[in-house]
Amino acid sequence: MTIRTASTDADYEAWRAVRIAIMPYERCPSVAELRDVDRPGRLMLLAEVDGVVVGSGLADRSGDGERAALAALVLPEYRRRGVGTDLLRVLAEHAVAQGYDMAGASVDDEESRLFAERFGFAETNRQVEQVRPIGDEPWPAAPPAYEVVSVADRPDLWTAAYHQVALPTFPDMDHPVPLKVSEEDWATEWINDPAAMFVAVAGDEVIGVAGLMIDSDRPERAEVAYTAVRREWRGKSVAATLKRTSMAWAAEHGITEIYTWTQRGNDAMRRLNEHLGFTYGIVSVSLRAPLPLVIPPPRRAGG
Repeated sequence: MTIRTASTDADYEAWRAVRIAIMPYERCPSVAELRDVDRPGRLMLLAEVDGVVVGSGLADRSGDGERAALAALVLPEYRRRGVGTDLLRVLAEHAVAQGYDMAGASVDDEESRLFAERFGFAETNRQVEQVRPIGDEPWPAAPPAYEVVSVADRPDLWTAAYHQVALPTFPDMDHPVPLKVSEEDWATEWINDPAAMFVAVAGDEVIGVAGLMIDSDRPERAEVAYTAVRREWRGKSVAATLKRTSMAWAAEHGITEIYTWTQRGNDAMRRLNEHLGFTYGIVSVSLRAPLPLVIPPPRRAGG
């Protein structure tokens, strides 16, 4: 087995193939999107057995910038051969070299959770998937107090939404440390189709944002993007109107299912999603472990 850094577009496609095979229920960024978020300190790995890609790895900074985010994925037929352990070792060593003393990861199944716990990871939070089939979705009535427009029609509003909605509402998310999202990150990681992203505008102010992240691998399915409303406008159906707008847009563009991940503690958003017809799916467990991880050395041939 060999582990190497993913660098070419072909490598990125191979990395994506592993991710899609293991997590078909979650949108995987395209090669172009992965290139857009390349930055110093970010590491993407491929694990190969006899020249065949059997696993992938990712080490990056977490959303709050306080820890490393690690992900080691191995195709089911190649598990229990040390591939995941070796991937995790390289990722964790890289994270330590970047100056992190804590690592975070997320798992969606019991086998992965038990694997992570072997190396000191412990649960810190949970997210639940909520899923909504898309049928004949009516466009909501135009609200009298504000206007809903797409970012495609008003590109300038996406930057305004960052300053007027995102930054004030990130602290409301159930994170021990508020998310640290730069304006550049907002422009590259939080939107991938301006036509599918909507903002609510009252006068000269953006008061809410919601929309969809389009999946180029599964165009019939889309992920719900960041949904937030300024505090003084909550309780006035702004979020519901934005979401109904995105659902009507989805129906007109051949999308048959949308999904979202809602954190533990965000009861208001879960209730809104339930009201809009979402049902519950997979549970994702967030884990953390101190660095450096205690990982046995790699097995050597003939040892």
